[in-house]
Amino acid sequence: MAPAEQAEIRRAAAARGRSIPDGADVEVCRERATSAASFVGMLQTMDERYRSVLRWSSPEVMRMRDGNDAQMQGVLVLLKDNIETRDMPTTAGSLALADNAPGRDAPIVARLREAGAVILGKANLSEWANIRSSRSISGWSAVGGQTRNPYDPERTPCGSSSGSAVAVAIGLAPVAIGTETDGSIVCPASVNGVVGFKPTVGLVSRTHVIPISHSQDTPGPFATTVEDAAIVLTVMAGSDPEDPATAEADARKVDYRAALDAGSLRGARLGVMGFLLPAYSTEARAEFDRAVEALQAAGAEVVEIGEGPNMQAIGSWELTGMLTELKHGLNAYLASTDPAQVRTRTLAEVIAFNAAEPRETELFGQEFFEMAEATAGLDDPTYLEVRAKAFQAAGPDGIDRMMREHGVVALIAPTTSRAWTNDPNDDDRSQGSASRLAAVAGYPHLTVPMGFDRGMPIGLSFIGGKWDDARILSLGHAYEQATRERRPPPAGTAAEPDQSR
Repeated sequence: MAPAEQAEIRRAAAARGRSIPDGADVEVCRERATSAASFVGMLQTMDERYRSVLRWSSPEVMRMRDGNDAQMQGVLVLLKDNIETRDMPTTAGSLALADNAPGRDAPIVARLREAGAVILGKANLSEWANIRSSRSISGWSAVGGQTRNPYDPERTPCGSSSGSAVAVAIGLAPVAIGTETDGSIVCPASVNGVVGFKPTVGLVSRTHVIPISHSQDTPGPFATTVEDAAIVLTVMAGSDPEDPATAEADARKVDYRAALDAGSLRGARLGVMGFLLPAYSTEARAEFDRAVEALQAAGAEVVEIGEGPNMQAIGSWELTGMLTELKHGLNAYLASTDPAQVRTRTLAEVIAFNAAEPRETELFGQEFFEMAEATAGLDDPTYLEVRAKAFQAAGPDGIDRMMREHGVVALIAPTTSRAWTNDPNDDDRSQGSASRLAAVAGYPHLTVPMGFDRGMPIGLSFIGGKWDDARILSLGHAYEQATRERRPPPAGTAAEPDQSR
């Protein structure tokens, strides 16, 4: 390559903020950049039919994959687009936040980068993490469009971490990060045939993650194996002085991969949450029966728990608490953004923005936002009462009591039944869920592929007490190794490229 051409390439790279180091071979750098662009382009083509990724990082980040032997060196990671990164906007799928680029990494992203991970992009999500409306459509956002389930594009990818689950299922990245308030990790993991883990609330920082509920929110990993999820959790877990809930995290965290034991089911006593089972489909219950047989064959003792807490009351208390915390948390988050980038400075202004923007409300409304705006704050006696009741019923009088009285180390149930259709006008609906108790209590919940319900993947849930994360992961790992139920999406199920926004 002629010196003049080398000099021009160096000038162009510097103008883009990507200077080629002195002494580096310009031709090699250009070839690597071209190769990286081709690789990212291939991934984009793979995702055209599924729309799991809302925004891609620059292809030049691929050049960061080589280097030291850090724990996640070169591992590609996708982030749900409610998690801030210094180099991309963070929108929660909302046009109100389309220009929200605060130039900061959430602490969990900083931990991933320090471990050598390469942030591939932002995954689509159910807009505002499914908290705008009771009729929100899982996997749809005004910014990212509709994410598709790769096993059947006419059925839901569930949410709100829809893109994170789908991207792992179709192989765009080995791991992705989602968030959960109630079901937003475990449901999409279950219906897209991957592993999803919701940690104990307080194990992983929520700073610079767009909030719903400080009592229930937590980031967590998606992967195709429990081992990979454990590696990612080990990197992300830890105390954050900006998040008081994580005060104990450094003392509680362990090497979750090292704690995995393929023989951990031997002698383990597990409790079936039988009081949940009638809500699931016939096919899901049959697959669960088969899973129980596999657990017993691996050495577990399985007992049925016939009576549980009042799930309807817990759900009602949970919603009131979440909406109160949403207004407080979202107002605080919006106040932390740049007014030049985010003109909606409060929840009330987001509501007004949506009302004036047809692209936001063409499919569903914002009644949950409006209900949240009407709440009276964190000092409101009604809020304090319902939050205390919800936690007590789900945690101490729910999961803790059942585990203690029945002498079990974990609770199990189907995570979901098959994915329901995307059509809001038909009668195909969600059937059964294991997420509520662990969500409201803030306890760990793991889902592992269990089988298929009419050709659609479903997961098996393992739920434990607070800080039982290592044991829950180990039990799920042992089940996974004994059964290996995961099957990748079959060829020929993809939808036509979706041009809608």
